[in-house]
Amino acid sequence: MTLESEVLERIKPTEEEVRSLSKAANDLKKRVEDYVKDHNIDVEVRFVGSYAKGTYLSDPDIDLFLLFPESVSTKDLEKIGLSVGEAIIKGVKKFADHPYTRGVYDGVDVDIVPSYSIKTVDKLKSAVDRTPFHTQYILENLKEEQKDEVRLLKKFMKGIGIYGAEPDTRGFSGYLCELLILHYGSFRKVLEAVSEWKEGTVISVAKKGPPIISPLVVYDPVDQRRNVASAVHLDTLSLFIVASKAYLSSPSIKFFFPNERTPFSREELQRLTERNGSRIVTVVFERPDVIVDNLYSQLWKTRYALRRKLNEFDYNVLDAEHEMYEDTVEIAFELERDVLSKTYKHDGPPVWVKASESFLSKWKDNPYGQPFIEDGGWTVIAERLYTTAKEMLEDEAAVSGIGRDLDPRKMKIRDHETSLNETDPLLLTALMDPKNSWEI
Repeated sequence: MTLESEVLERIKPTEEEVRSLSKAANDLKKRVEDYVKDHNIDVEVRFVGSYAKGTYLSDPDIDLFLLFPESVSTKDLEKIGLSVGEAIIKGVKKFADHPYTRGVYDGVDVDIVPSYSIKTVDKLKSAVDRTPFHTQYILENLKEEQKDEVRLLKKFMKGIGIYGAEPDTRGFSGYLCELLILHYGSFRKVLEAVSEWKEGTVISVAKKGPPIISPLVVYDPVDQRRNVASAVHLDTLSLFIVASKAYLSSPSIKFFFPNERTPFSREELQRLTERNGSRIVTVVFERPDVIVDNLYSQLWKTRYALRRKLNEFDYNVLDAEHEMYEDTVEIAFELERDVLSKTYKHDGPPVWVKASESFLSKWKDNPYGQPFIEDGGWTVIAERLYTTAKEMLEDEAAVSGIGRDLDPRKMKIRDHETSLNETDPLLLTALMDPKNSWEI
């Protein structure tokens, strides 16, 4: 038995699982159809997504679309569509780019999504109107034997941590996986092709659309104006390239089923910082009550903003990791230093320019000494605004461009010792000993 056959045995739904899922799905669809008929709601009820396409792994969810006529207002579509979901699955209303209801039916996770029944994708009325076209395209073009190839690719991506177009993963959607199999033919051929990818790779599954600048461009065969890979971050793309090369060189079950990481002890984490001569600072925000996807976007934005600020003030970020917990969101930074000298050398203008006069006037009473000439310009020893990273972040975080729902007034900063004692050891382990999932 090949490695990939072994993986398929573990991830492909059994006949019993398929029967059970199909029964739950058909019962759900009938209940929804009966409900909309009884309430005189003019919609078509249709399955979309991996269940409809037959490319799902074990324990999938079901996506059920309510296709409304274009004449229905957006307000009514949302109101009626959400009411159907609430009535049938007693679900929770979700709002990302588009409202939908998420719940459980007969033990299966279900999304009931209101959408418009449009004839072409030229004039979309909602963010999800393309989805039925995606489902139809895959049903018409993906061969039966390629469905298992899709499953392998999905599981591989899950194993290396790049599956999903959500803001935290910044990776590959299920539809994008299906298109890659369609384009290249098989799981192995996808990895062979990916091994040769680079930033800016462009793929046309059907027709090529207008020029798009992105780390990876995959033109949507049902709408050539759209890049199916728009969510893929450059780092995610790079990880896929590295993992593909590594797997082809030395296949391992750990690419599909990685080991769980064991957190280091506090003592080991301290030893690693001493080895590196580095320091840790952790920024802790209260977790706001906002949509998880939106919060992850803000968390990435905040991580980048604080990294820029730390570098600007010469603390120099070596690496960073973040995590979302039940009550907090936290970003841990490994720094070259967390304490700076009281003073620093401040460079002024060349001595021959007129601006040098105002520079000398400004610094003539400097308590740390008069300006002096170095390399043809005026230089002076000046006092720093902040000497510790903790102090700087407490003052500067609010003006650094952090996520709008993260409140800097309730922010806490853990210095090095406090981070080692209080920050999640698993988060610090990922920070101090970064490893690819298949290497753990």
